[in-house]
Amino acid sequence: MKNLLLSLILLLSLTACDDNTSQAEHDAQIAKAERAKVLAEFEAEKRAKQLERQNTPAPTPPKEENKLQKMGIDIQKETITIDTNKTKAFIGDLSQKMNTQIEKISDDFKKGIINTKEAGIEINEKHIHIDINKTKNILVDWSNKIEGFVKEFDEVTKTETNSTK
Repeated sequence: MKNLLLSLILLLSLTACDDNTSQAEHDAQIAKAERAKVLAEFEAEKRAKQLERQNTPAPTPPKEENKLQKMGIDIQKETITIDTNKTKAFIGDLSQKMNTQIEKISDDFKKGIINTKEAGIEINEKHIHIDINKTKNILVDWSNKIEGFVKEFDEVTKTETNSTK
């Protein structure tokens, strides 16, 4: 009986091992099929997104306002549009800034004080100090700024003449 029981256990264990290998093979086949299915779905989604991107026009970045547009002047092809409200606001802001600076400078002149250390000139009630190196540097910087302004003004006039042709 003991032998019979041992042989039965041995047969059952061998049968169970055989089922596990066939079950593992079956599971591997199912996993492979599912993996292929998921991969196909992923590829289809990827292609759909690419087609959507190709068919959708790229968003245009917002235009950066140039100096004329800030003043309320818009030039497009052969048309010039002037936004009077924007122009009035621009001139008002500019006027306010200039008035503030003019008042400050006139007050300093009345007091006899000129304090432009970055320009190298300092005038007070008793002394006048001039730093020639700083004055030279500020004049060079100022001339470069004026030159840049002239170039920018020249570009605006060229684009204006080109757009009216």
